[in-house]
Amino acid sequence: MKGFGSDKEAILDLITSRSNKQRVEICQAYKSLYGKDLIADLKYELTGKFERLIVSLMRPPAYGDAKEIKDAISGVGTDEKCLIEILASRTNQEIHDLVAAYKDAYERDLEADIVGDTSGHFKKMLVVLLQGAREEDDVVSEDLVQQDAKDLLEAGELKWGTDEAQFIYILGRRSRQHLRLVFDEYLKIAGKPIERSIRGELSGDFEKLMLAVVKCIRSKAEYFAERLYKAMKGLGTRDNTLIRIMVSRSEIDMLDIREVFRTKYEKSLYNMIKEDTSGEYKKALLKLCGGDDDAAGEFFPEAAQVAYRMWELSAVKVELRGTVQPAGDFNDDGDAQVLRKAMKGLGTDEGAIIEVVTKRSNAQRQQILKAYKAHYGRDLMADLKSELSGSLAKLILGLMLTPAQYDAKQLRKAVEGAGTDESVLIEIMATRNNQEIRAINEAYQEAYHKSLEDDLSSDTSGHFKRILVSLALVRAALTGSFPLPATGSAEGLEGQWLERTEHHCLAGQCCWTLSATPSLGAREMSPLHLHDFCIQPQGNRDEGPENPTQAHEDAKVVAETLKLADVSSNDSSDSLETRFLSILCTRSYPHLRRVFQEFIKMTNHDVEHAIKKRMSGDVRDAFVAIVRSVKNKPAFFADKLYKSMKGAGTDERTLTRIMISRSEIDLFNIRGEFIDLFDKSLHHMIEKDTSGDYRKALLVLCGGED
Repeated sequence: MKGFGSDKEAILDLITSRSNKQRVEICQAYKSLYGKDLIADLKYELTGKFERLIVSLMRPPAYGDAKEIKDAISGVGTDEKCLIEILASRTNQEIHDLVAAYKDAYERDLEADIVGDTSGHFKKMLVVLLQGAREEDDVVSEDLVQQDAKDLLEAGELKWGTDEAQFIYILGRRSRQHLRLVFDEYLKIAGKPIERSIRGELSGDFEKLMLAVVKCIRSKAEYFAERLYKAMKGLGTRDNTLIRIMVSRSEIDMLDIREVFRTKYEKSLYNMIKEDTSGEYKKALLKLCGGDDDAAGEFFPEAAQVAYRMWELSAVKVELRGTVQPAGDFNDDGDAQVLRKAMKGLGTDEGAIIEVVTKRSNAQRQQILKAYKAHYGRDLMADLKSELSGSLAKLILGLMLTPAQYDAKQLRKAVEGAGTDESVLIEIMATRNNQEIRAINEAYQEAYHKSLEDDLSSDTSGHFKRILVSLALVRAALTGSFPLPATGSAEGLEGQWLERTEHHCLAGQCCWTLSATPSLGAREMSPLHLHDFCIQPQGNRDEGPENPTQAHEDAKVVAETLKLADVSSNDSSDSLETRFLSILCTRSYPHLRRVFQEFIKMTNHDVEHAIKKRMSGDVRDAFVAIVRSVKNKPAFFADKLYKSMKGAGTDERTLTRIMISRSEIDLFNIRGEFIDLFDKSLHHMIEKDTSGDYRKALLVLCGGED
């Protein structure tokens, strides 16, 4: 800094490569050698964001927090987000140090200043956090966990109004370990995560503070990763937030934040900083970041723990709810008359059509189709097609098909003509259950006089084809004891799976093969007369519970296939890939959850991230869709809905397809996941991103504003 100008490169190299303790010693040595204040000289020589970053690094952590809070409550207005971030995330000792540093630096009482600048329940919770009195005992009482979860439920969801004091007491005082178990118990008894209840019961800054507390209890690394992402996404950068977090976490958990960031947002923190900042400011931030995880490929325990916890949570049964319910006062003939009137004569009453079609269940719509035909001798689908157009026509006509017919039609569109829409094939085939797969196969055969398996096979190739065909396969089960032509008796074979080895049955005969089991090898039974057997076709995926021993072995196969196992097996690469595909495409969801947890124990990696890193193209996308569907199907669809509307333009085909197909299954749950993931409601995003009658119909299907 001596003479004309300053060597900013030298300043950033030195300061970013020293610990905070060493920087404090440098300040003292500078004062002793030159009789000058180093921070004052840095402020004089540097400017802008770079100056703020470097000066922040020179302060001890407690004094840095004190300065941030002082700035947040000084002048006109209050930076509530800064108060929330600091007070929700600091340990008891860090809070005590902060209070002392504030007193020392400003000769004022921090609690008194915050009380004077805030109000209501927000103020009360901040004061509780300022005491730094959170319990720190790791010994947890199971009875108290259950009682606290019950008290939170009764204070919010089960109460007319909300008992905010109960939320403040439990979330402000209980230990982190205790609260994690309370959140798990709350999910079991309430059927929804605590975050969703907080959003529904609380509001304003108090709601944001309580959500931040919950997020920090679950995982501070994930909380800060989310804060950093939001500071840089979109137009502009929230530099104060970026600087504060990069400085305050650089010596605590930055490696963990980096890994969670990469896992959650599919890009490294390093690259996002690189794209979003410039100059010496960028160079200094990248030094604090410490490395590019997209290149390094290292892993960190915190992210693995978060991933393992997510798989545990995914095993908790949550009631799935659609947003479209059967109409209570349903009259199929009356609805048919309303629809005919809406389309008769000049013009079309789109509002009347939307009112009927979107507020009836699919079963009721099928009755309306029949009533319309009986009453008017006309095809309702044909009339709707001639009267409606554009996006609204696709939505209404899609709703009038049965779910299986609609899926079959979407699959057909994806494979016919030039090019293939792999994303549609993946979305449908990776997320449908056995019963749905069976119905889709039947609807496809009936509508197009071809088997779905044949079309998938002819339109795709390689491993991607094998995945789709495996997901589309229909198996059958014997449900009685019947004589076999060559082997005498089928006694004891009830429930054994059969796989059809020919595509078509001729003259009532089919060739079936019993699937191999540990106690029974594959046995051919051909020809068999179908009418002699009680055969029930199903999808290809098992539906049984987890098998812990098998799950461990399956996890080994997954680890070896993804080249993350410490010990390689003697299996060939092709054999491993076949077994890997079989595991992901045929094992039951409960079993796969256990497999993926065992995988984390073995490798310290989350399977989704490992697949993304080591695979590519449609194969990667298909396996990721399966994994996400197993983990949290509503969250998978929430992500697809968000991507269909974010940025310029709207992917109306995806938006329409998901809104139709999930409206009676789990769209209510998808809404909850949407707001949890993106801090905005599905209703709001549809309202902002669509228009006209199409928007009206979508909003009715959405079912409400969250």
